[in-house]
This record gives sequence, structure tokens and C-alpha cells, in this order.
Amino acid sequence: MTGTGGQVPARPSGRGDEARAAGQPYSERAVLDPTDELRILLVEDDDGDALLVEELLSDGDLTVDLHRATTLDAALETLVSRQVHCVLLDLGLPDSVGLSAVERLRAGAHPPALVVLTGHSGIDLGVQAVAAGADDYLVKGEVDGDLLGRSVRYAVQRRMSVEQQRALYRSEVRAAETARLERALLPTPLVQDDRLDVMVGYVPGGNGLLGGDFFDAVERPDGTVLCVIGDVAGHGPDEAALGATLRTAWRTIVLSDTQPEGILPLLERVLVPERSRPEVFVTLCQVVISADRRTAEVYLAGHLAPLLLRDVASEITPTARGRALGIPVSGGWTSQTVELGERWALMLYTDGLVEATVAGPGGRGGSRERPQRVGVEGLRRAVDRALEQGVEGVVERVFRSVRDLHGGPLADDAALLVLGWGGDEASPGERTATLADSEEWAR
Repeated sequence: MTGTGGQVPARPSGRGDEARAAGQPYSERAVLDPTDELRILLVEDDDGDALLVEELLSDGDLTVDLHRATTLDAALETLVSRQVHCVLLDLGLPDSVGLSAVERLRAGAHPPALVVLTGHSGIDLGVQAVAAGADDYLVKGEVDGDLLGRSVRYAVQRRMSVEQQRALYRSEVRAAETARLERALLPTPLVQDDRLDVMVGYVPGGNGLLGGDFFDAVERPDGTVLCVIGDVAGHGPDEAALGATLRTAWRTIVLSDTQPEGILPLLERVLVPERSRPEVFVTLCQVVISADRRTAEVYLAGHLAPLLLRDVASEITPTARGRALGIPVSGGWTSQTVELGERWALMLYTDGLVEATVAGPGGRGGSRERPQRVGVEGLRRAVDRALEQGVEGVVERVFRSVRDLHGGPLADDAALLVLGWGGDEASPGERTATLADSEEWAR
């Protein structure tokens, strides 16, 4: 072994080599395999003691990649550039006094296992070393190869368990944060008219990142119903938080009785200082349904036009499409009037549904050419198929249909908001919510 590093001869390969070949770090596994190679850093300034430790490790039942540092500063530099499973630390170093070395080695975010090796046989020092963060304490003259090997292996196993517990806790915290963000993005609509169908749904993307899709619906005292669906550009917690902020701001503005034409300018005033980066923008569709349920005013801010569902689905032809919110160009937002008729349904949706690719020959899985997208026309056909069984449950059936076309979970998150009217004499409307991220829905 040299002053910078050396290696104890490796034992025959086994499952540990398979795990390493697969790139699976030990921290992601529950139990250390007996054949795993352990990367050990020996921090020892005495050449004779260093040679003794190397011989003890050779005698122990370990496969070791051993490196040495002669000072604490050199050890800390090594830990920055090299992944180490365990540090064997001598407390008598030229650049540290007492237990300060233990404290400095433990100061990192993910410190390796730490076993203290010293010539002092006093019990008090060992207890203090463990209290300061060491995993074990061994006296050089009282240790053999088997004892040192067991101590190193147990220390690494304890460190793996600690890292797994931390990862589990972080996962639980992230799941709770995601659930809170989804509740903020996907609220309970405030619609009092029980004859109006209000069906909502959300499918998270298969990439594991929370998106910024949001929707809402509010009925005002005069009987008009305002609804919105929007999509923050990008994916991740920042975009999801911004979507939740904009959804809350939209509801607040609506409840303040702001005129419909004034809502989007105010919402953009909220967006600009709240976004994390100046290039973030938001597409949005706002619909105002009249109190008599015969007409709708549609506002488009760079968003897809709604589908009008009667006997079949048809896209509302945009005549007044405005720019996306947050785009620094001139132009505002004006509405276009849509005649709804006596019985109707409107479907607002985000682009995760139309940008899904088609699996199979000529689609995502069958051609080297650019993948074919579902597109608005493909979505319209999927809606037509879903409407063959009636309006009830249409949101879930549309999600399933597009997922089947895609051949699996959608790459992007997708949201749907359907409002329907069965006529003045209609019975109570449907009120459903589909959060299509459960095992039951997946079946």
C-alpha cells in the first residue's frame, strides 16, 4: 500500500459484482452482501500502524478497496473526490486534536461509516468517540482481522440503514407535499346549480414530476358560472406551486366580482412576480356560462379551444385567440360568444392529452420517423367513443382511451373539466372527480 492508495486483493466475484455492474449504490439496498467490495479510507500518519491495519483487513472476511490519508485535511479532500463506504480513523493525527476529527468527518450531508482506531485503551474515550458520531471504537493492540472486519461491516450496514430511513422520510415528505399541491391545483368546484354537470379529472405524467395543470369552476350569485383550465410551462415543484398560486388567485378574483374581461390581466399581474424564471408562461382557457345556460363566452390565452359535446364532439373554432400569459408581447384577451343550445356539454382540457403519442405501427413504437401525436382530432374521436355510453363517467373513459392509444402512462400530466346541461327540466347533474393515479384506476 502506498501513501495515496492501495488495494487488498479481491475475493471471487458474486452478487455484489452484479449490483455494481447494474450501477446500484449500496445506499439504495437494505442489506450489505457478503461479497460486496467496500471502499475504505484509512486515516493514519504512522506507516507501521497503517501496514498493520492493511494486514488485518487482508485477514478479515472482506473484499476491500483501501486508500490512505496521513492527515485529516487530506482525508476530507479524498471524501470530496471519492465515494467511500467506511473511514478508519486514528485520533492521533498531526492536524487534529482529540475528537475534533470525528466531528469534522461527520459534518457532511451523507458521511460514510466511521470506525475509530486508537492506541488508547480507556473506555471513556471510546464512549466519547461514539457519542461524537463514530460507529465503533477499536483499540489497535486488541483487535484482530475478524473483529476489524465485523466492525467495518456492521458500521457500513448501520450507515446504509440510516440512509434508507432518511430516503424513506424524504419520500414521505415529498409525497405529502405533492398531495398538498395537487389539492391546491385541483379544488372542489364552487357550483351551486345542481342541474349542471361538473366532471373533473387529472392524470399525473409518467415521468414522476408534478406538473402545473390546474382547473376551477365558480358560480356567481347572478347565476353565471365561470370555469378555467390552465397549464404552466414546464414540470417540477416550482411549476406546480405556481399553478396552485394562479388557481387560488383566479378563484379570489372571480369571487371579488371582477368582470370576466378583467380577470386575465389581473392574473398575469400575479404570474409575473411569482414565476421562478422570466421565460415561464401559462396557457389558459376561461369560459363564462350565462345564467340561462344558453351561451358561453370563451377566452383563450394561448390555449386549446374547448370541445362542444352534443351528439358528437366538435372543436370550437377560435375567432379571438389571445397570447399566453407571461409572454412579453402586445395584445390582450377578448371573448368569443358560443351558442350552446338547449342540451350541451363543454370539455376543457390541457395539452397532455393531445400531445400523447400513438403506440404501434406508424406510431410511437412502430416507426423511426417522428412519433405521431394523438392530436385534437384523435382526442375528438376518443371523446366520441366515450360518449357512446353517455355523459356519465366520460372523463375517466377519455383518460383510459388516450392512455390505451399511447400504450401506457402519459408522458405529460393532463387535466379535464367537463360542464354539461341537460335542459331546464333536467334531473340533478353529475358531479364526479377522477384522480387517475390509483391502482384501482390503473386496472
